[in-house]
Amino acid sequence: MQIGLIIFILVSCVSAKEKDVTLPRLNNTKAAEAFINSAEVVVIGFLEQGEESHGYKELLAAATRVDSVSVAICALKEVWVDYGIKSDTITLFRKVDNHQENLVVAEADEIKVDGLVNFIIVNELRYMTEYNQVTAVGLFNSEVKTHLLLFANKGRKEFNELKAQLGALAPEFTGKFLFVLINGAEDSNFRSLRYFGLKSKDLPRVGIYDGDSDMKWLLPEGEISNERVRDFCNAFLRGELKEVKEAGAEAKTEL
Repeated sequence: MQIGLIIFILVSCVSAKEKDVTLPRLNNTKAAEAFINSAEVVVIGFLEQGEESHGYKELLAAATRVDSVSVAICALKEVWVDYGIKSDTITLFRKVDNHQENLVVAEADEIKVDGLVNFIIVNELRYMTEYNQVTAVGLFNSEVKTHLLLFANKGRKEFNELKAQLGALAPEFTGKFLFVLINGAEDSNFRSLRYFGLKSKDLPRVGIYDGDSDMKWLLPEGEISNERVRDFCNAFLRGELKEVKEAGAEAKTEL
């Protein structure tokens, strides 16, 4: 009898907890703006019926699986107008390239949790994005085609230090460069290193890849300071990088 009562209490607590879980609501434009500015990447479900909307439960489930991205909902159409939303839409906002990626729920017959998780992860670009097969899709779909590349070996002391250092520099070049971290200790990134004529033992190094011209440059060996990297980026933007290496026959769609 006691065991049965304990199980009942536990199940009741879990059910109550699941029932109480909801996404925060954005009730005006000011709240929406504050939410979008609160992190590098956020997602808003512009859903007219709120928690009763088609796709809400799936968005809630996706939010619990991608806990690195904050998710909220907005049911007020007067707010939707500010973001060009006309019908139920799940939208990802990211600061790195001032991009807004829309997934129109109203046009989908079925919304799947796995699909929403993939939508978020693929488009989750940050000021410093670590390169892999998933993030590659978002990186090369971005309107910003120039990448500042940090090649470093994960496991080495300088890996996290340089990641944080250049990540702090990246906001200065919003909309001009995507800052990308490439782990030279990962076998799958061997092609990326070879593309720049590098080997794992040569790292850390910094390079620039320009997708529009399909050309690449390497920062000369030496200290990787924010001052040197900033000058390197600005020299590119001014068209002053003279020692150009063409990308050759390597595929444009993959580093």
